[in-house]
Amino acid sequence: MAGFRALARQVRDPDRERSQRRQALRKCLERFAPYGHRATWQHLCRNAGFDPDDREPDPALLVAALEELEEARAVWLAYESEVAARRRREKHNGIRQPTALDEWHRRTWGGRSLLRCDPARPPTPRLAEVLRRMIAMPGAVRDAPPYRRALRMERGARAEIRTEGTGRRESRNPHRAGTGSRLGFGSPLPSQG
Repeated sequence: MAGFRALARQVRDPDRERSQRRQALRKCLERFAPYGHRATWQHLCRNAGFDPDDREPDPALLVAALEELEEARAVWLAYESEVAARRRREKHNGIRQPTALDEWHRRTWGGRSLLRCDPARPPTPRLAEVLRRMIAMPGAVRDAPPYRRALRMERGARAEIRTEGTGRRESRNPHRAGTGSRLGFGSPLPSQG
């Protein structure tokens, strides 16, 4: 199975048929597609100036779409290397558990489906610009408290769950604490004993 760079070489290869070059660009989206496969394809086609259903588009337009995708991928790879370097420093300093900063990165690892959007209406700026904005946004998470709050429905009543740094759940509704399975099954969850 070819990687992103090998597929990019196929898109640029003048000896290949137009349809093969188009297919190589589509396969690049299997490796890196910030909006999801279809929405990223629609975005690249619109920005490069060819129809998404065109089976043999102009090779120059394919290369223009590839260049936008490569620019965005470079931004993403730089971000991933920064995260890896920070995690190495944290581990060296004894911080073994990922912090709240790592939650977004964990959910978006690999650069696929970073921003889910309607394939018919993907964002209009260049992919690299959108990624720079997205990467800058999680910085606000640093100021968040060290716990997460979530609401769940339990037998018709809302109960707030608070997860401290220990990972232990504490119900904010003491009357409902420990009243059966949270999933509606007869047996308790492993964490309930």
